[in-house]
Amino acid sequence: MAVAVAPGHQQAARQRRTVVGTGPVSGGRSIMSDHLSGTRALADPAIDLTDLYAFPSPCQVARLVLVMNVFPNARPGALFSDAASYRFRVRPASVPVGDSSSLFDVGTGEFALTCTFSAPIGPEEKGELAQRGTCVLPNGESVSLLVNDERGGEGHGVHCYAGLRLDPFFMDVAKEVETRARRRLAFVPKGTNTLEGSDVLTVVAELDVARVFGAATGSVFAVAAETVTVGPYPVRLERLGRPEVKNILLSDNGVDAANSVVDLRDLYNEEDPFRLGPSYVDAYRSRLNANLVFFDGLDGKLDWTTRPDGTHPLTELLLVDFLVADVAKPYAEDSYFEIERALLEGREHATCGGRSLNDDVIDTLYTLIVNAGHGPRVSDGVDGTTVPASREFPYLAPANPNPPEQAAIIPTVAAS
Repeated sequence: MAVAVAPGHQQAARQRRTVVGTGPVSGGRSIMSDHLSGTRALADPAIDLTDLYAFPSPCQVARLVLVMNVFPNARPGALFSDAASYRFRVRPASVPVGDSSSLFDVGTGEFALTCTFSAPIGPEEKGELAQRGTCVLPNGESVSLLVNDERGGEGHGVHCYAGLRLDPFFMDVAKEVETRARRRLAFVPKGTNTLEGSDVLTVVAELDVARVFGAATGSVFAVAAETVTVGPYPVRLERLGRPEVKNILLSDNGVDAANSVVDLRDLYNEEDPFRLGPSYVDAYRSRLNANLVFFDGLDGKLDWTTRPDGTHPLTELLLVDFLVADVAKPYAEDSYFEIERALLEGREHATCGGRSLNDDVIDTLYTLIVNAGHGPRVSDGVDGTTVPASREFPYLAPANPNPPEQAAIIPTVAAS
């Protein structure tokens, strides 16, 4: 579905939102995964996509699990916006083998799972407001659920859950920002998980691939998520594919000579995940080319070779920003970006790719961009959360009933 972008509609969406949560929104302007990835996300956390996950079911074959997290540092009682739609977008894809310059072949046919939520109702027995949700499937059928009910809703080959859970993302945010500010690796062997004990709102959809997408769609899928306004003319509020594209890879580190004024993240959030518009693509490309050379030099040497025109080998691949998962491969907790690496190396992929809830994506990302995997693993010193995600629905650990009042306040710009 085509989605227009209009600031007036974005403001209307915020005005129409009745309740996004009870209690104050805690947390400062911290940079983590896709948390707080732009001024719009800061203004309205209920539409702020923090993380996207896609992986084969750990327990059942040919089932795909999709997880979309929103509302960083959510407090107890937080609810979804009733003025926004929370949408998974899935397209069949194929992986070319033998040509390291190729990109994924992503089809134009799309399967969308769109979740919307009612205005708060109640209060319920515990004195908290309740909320109902509806997940509309690609064929128009729907699954209903009650927010925070662990049983979720089930039907038509899909099992859905929505509610408050422990944030599965982990990262030493302060040391990552220090790395970019000082232009050298600042990570320590034992880092501090900035998100420890924080909660998020999550939408989980586990689906039977053959029943929901059709038996002829294959096993490899490109997956993105977005929040859009409800109504006949949806406006994209935010989009998300791979972790840290906006807050790290597109960050302003003082090395992009083409643009040192405009925050590219809000512009990027408005883009279609599967088709960048022509207006700003050169700006995104320039920022990626400059930043990727910057990251490559953080260890004092260069492991990537840029083309004569200055294009970094990762730039075009990262511009097409979505997760790629293969449900024909067994579940793995450490397979993030493996399919992309296989594409770059001209070989067949060996894992399910995608992204699992316990995957250490920061270590994977930094090792990739700093030494191209040719040196020791670059680690932020945080290997997981205190309470890891499980292998059973709804996968994310239960919410922390007493989350920290405020996340660490970190500068949003690492270098001037």
